Amino acid sequence: MKEFKIDTQVIGYSHRPFIIAEMSGNHNRSLERAMSIVKAAKDAGADAIKLQTYTPDSMTIDHKGGLFDITDEKSLWKGRNLYELYQEAMTPYEWHKPLFDYAKELGIICFSTPFDEEAVDLLEELGAPCHKIASFENNHHPLLKKIARTGKPVIMSTGVSSLADIDESVITLRNSGCNDLVLLKCTSTYPASPENTNLLTIPHMREMFKCEVGLSDHTMGIGAAVGAVVLGARVVEKHFCLSRAEGGVDSAFSLEPHEFKALVQETERAFLALGEVKYGVQEAEKKSMNFKRSIYVVEDIPEGGTFTEKNLRVIRPGDGLHPRFFDTVIGKRATQALKRGMPFRMDMFH
Repeated sequence: MKEFKIDTQVIGYSHRPFIIAEMSGNHNRSLERAMSIVKAAKDAGADAIKLQTYTPDSMTIDHKGGLFDITDEKSLWKGRNLYELYQEAMTPYEWHKPLFDYAKELGIICFSTPFDEEAVDLLEELGAPCHKIASFENNHHPLLKKIARTGKPVIMSTGVSSLADIDESVITLRNSGCNDLVLLKCTSTYPASPENTNLLTIPHMREMFKCEVGLSDHTMGIGAAVGAVVLGARVVEKHFCLSRAEGGVDSAFSLEPHEFKALVQETERAFLALGEVKYGVQEAEKKSMNFKRSIYVVEDIPEGGTFTEKNLRVIRPGDGLHPRFFDTVIGKRATQALKRGMPFRMDMFH
């Protein structure tokens, strides 16, 4: 699989994970707060800040009843209809340029999830380096075709999708001009539990679709993301807020700045720790060889004295005879007088 770039960041199996801070609606309808989230994401070490580009009317219609109402008792948004939720959570179109400009000034990548064709046009005007496709939009084939035709890298979440659904969407993207694709394993529950995250799908997805993969993570904490990197994820997307206590539509399953900083650090550590299949003594370990076990003289022994388990022992440090010879030398006689604390050698017995 070929590597490619999103702005300045290389996406590829041999490169550290690309970490995305998802702002979503956690700006609480304040541009000043949105700016603060961009700055906090940069300070926490995120590679990118991601917005969502839609209006309530581009998502649905203002209607009550049926599935337009959110009635699930477990939902964070119970009691609203879809239109009301999107009114609260949207990032106004007029905020996009200031946010893109501020991100560029800070040196953090800014891009977004467009939810309709008009949103794609706006993001193209702003010079977005890539486009994200949300799980709930990955069956919107006209939108997928529009995004693919931009020629930009595409990151697509795969929540609420069968393998056949994902395959159809991938084919649609590739046939429409998408050359650089990342698929994100995603469980579209808010929050998600570790038990329904199924990270073992990640290497299978990478092999199945011959593209880089990642995780769009809605679990609490950072454990799932670290595990995903070990299994091959090279993009991690996590919702981000300034403070869960201050609320926000997605704040309940978002990371605060200090937690996000830990996510960046620990996913990179996990990546660096992967290394390669390697046995033997590494260069960095050579000094530690001194602390392996070896055979030592632990009591004074006269010349001709018999070696016993009392006057010889297998101890640290490691510059004596290898312990594999211990049983062999017990009962043999010393060729010379030996002092307590001497490393045992082959020429000391006959």
